[in-house]
Amino acid sequence: MGSHDHHGHHHHDHAGHDHGHGHDRSHGHGHGHGHGHGHDHGFGHTHVHAPASFGRAFAIGISLNTALVVAEAVYGYIGNSTALLADAGHNLSDVLGLVVAWGASIAARRAPSGRFTYGLRASTILAALANAVFLLVATGAIGWEAILRLREPEPIAGLTVMAVAGIGILVNGFTAMLFARGRKDDINIEGAYLHMAADAAVSLGVVISAALIIWTGWLWLDPVTSLVICVTILWSTTSLLRASIDMSMAAAPKGTDLAAIRTFLLARPGVSAIHDLHVWPISTTETALTCHLVMPAGAGDGFLMETAQLLKASFRIGHTTLQVETHPDNGCALAPDDVV
Repeated sequence: MGSHDHHGHHHHDHAGHDHGHGHDRSHGHGHGHGHGHGHDHGFGHTHVHAPASFGRAFAIGISLNTALVVAEAVYGYIGNSTALLADAGHNLSDVLGLVVAWGASIAARRAPSGRFTYGLRASTILAALANAVFLLVATGAIGWEAILRLREPEPIAGLTVMAVAGIGILVNGFTAMLFARGRKDDINIEGAYLHMAADAAVSLGVVISAALIIWTGWLWLDPVTSLVICVTILWSTTSLLRASIDMSMAAAPKGTDLAAIRTFLLARPGVSAIHDLHVWPISTTETALTCHLVMPAGAGDGFLMETAQLLKASFRIGHTTLQVETHPDNGCALAPDDVV
């Protein structure tokens, strides 16, 4: 399926419904992945996504990581290493994150019913938010323990720690690969991917620290490594937290060029003015737009369908609702700019 070639031709995976949109697929997670905002805004290729295809990735990721957390917690305790326990905490937060993200990607596909006229799409936003909060809590607990250790360092079972953390690198690296192709289209999949990639790096840090302790006997390296892990988690979490809070506040998805959308709508044939333009996320992958267009000559269905199609192709907006008003001073209550 279309992986990192998102500038090129995307293969369409026609399962599930057609959510052609997504975010600017970068969500600036200060992780230096360098996929900046310069995306060609998907001209000419509507993406058809099925989060469903990640079901297997989630299942494999969750089971491997749960086993890893148990191993790291047990051996971290036996081997007396806060660094290994910190790594277990890091991985546990990811298991929770994966469970939440998986649940949300399933909920996002449920048909709308009753009062939930958008279905449960927005659960993906809540999931990303809950995920970020979990991480912050886990970090606090581990950081505290590490600070206590710095005051009186204790010996650790170096080789055991190295072996278990080494397995951690393999498990996390493999799991990250499972999510790599979906991370451009969904903050949720991206959250899963980033966590796994960061975890592999963290486990590597634990291996190095244990090796240095065996070699130099500097016991303080263990709690220091643990604190470095905590900082890593905090750093990766703040951007996830900010992105998910923005979405909860119905902020237009990152990378949405509102000025360009305004210009585009005003330039449509027959449009003399526009007001009440709103763009907001329905889920982590779907975006909606509503706007009132003042069109003295009126507009037919063809105009509306074509405008919706162009908004989808150029700006990845999948739900467009346009209200056409034929008279400029029709007294539309939402016309003034200060009225939301």
